[in-house]
Amino acid sequence: MTLAKVWLRIFVTGYVAVFAMWLVSLTTLPPYGDLTRIGHLAEEDFGWTKPAPTVDPAYLKAAPVDQADILVIGDSFSMTLYWQASLVKAGYRVATTYWGQYGTVMCKDFDQWLQRAGFKGKLIIFESVERLLDERTVSGQACDKVVKPFESRLEPFVKPAALPGPDALPNWTARFDTGPEAYYNSWRAKKSSVDLLFNKNTWVRSFPGGCKYFSHRECDKLPVFVDDEGNGPLTTGTLDRIKTFAAQHPAIPQLWMVIPNKATVYLKPEFSKDFVNGFVEAKLGPDLYAFSREKSAQIQDFYFSNDTHLSMHGQIALGEHMLAVVREVLPVPQAKAP
Repeated sequence: MTLAKVWLRIFVTGYVAVFAMWLVSLTTLPPYGDLTRIGHLAEEDFGWTKPAPTVDPAYLKAAPVDQADILVIGDSFSMTLYWQASLVKAGYRVATTYWGQYGTVMCKDFDQWLQRAGFKGKLIIFESVERLLDERTVSGQACDKVVKPFESRLEPFVKPAALPGPDALPNWTARFDTGPEAYYNSWRAKKSSVDLLFNKNTWVRSFPGGCKYFSHRECDKLPVFVDDEGNGPLTTGTLDRIKTFAAQHPAIPQLWMVIPNKATVYLKPEFSKDFVNGFVEAKLGPDLYAFSREKSAQIQDFYFSNDTHLSMHGQIALGEHMLAVVREVLPVPQAKAP
């Protein structure tokens, strides 16, 4: 065989292999969850399948900050405005802004910052996922001034999650190796008798009995974000920093919404135990740890199987719970005359 024929055979073999991989990728669902996306896992195995509830778009409208009764300072758990919709439907005017826009807001000039924004409301809700709250309180200790002026949007920051539609396939945006890698990783996860870490950011944990809690195909396995445990638990030090900030800024009542990590709810309920006990005793906000444990057993896909976040089912349940909490501290304002 001549050298030219050898190279031709190598080229044809490589071309056929790459083409076959590309065909597999074309027929692989594009990721619709953060964990399947960053962990390179197949949605066919780990994507939720139960249709998501919807909210009337009329209630997915934020109020301008100078007209708001309530200001929410939140993170990605507040970006769809789904849980806030329960408050809006009840008659509250709610403005929402996000930690990530400012770096930190727990600064010495917090009250003046809100005054400059024109906020005249009666309640501030600080919403934070468990894994980021300690860092946020620590960064606030050394902050004298919020570095950016207040900014908020009237529309949701992100759209609610939805199942892939019929136009999801073929997946023209996929790299040629996306499908084979996702299927291989999922195969490894399914066959493994131990927990596996994928792409240094996504654990697939064993979760016996998980089909009661989740709708994905491989429901006895649960993807969780590495930072759920890697960032460490909340501590009494975290709690002390929240107490100090609240005491230094008493002008407007505060509620703290600490949303537990997905891993805490389903796998390690005692993860931030000391913080939770002190938080409940201090009455800084609702006990969303107990709430999430209860609702996760009642609502399938309370959290997304393929994501770090509460599902749309979970966000609606959270909104109903928060409405009851808010009503205890702030009566629904009377509607203004036209």
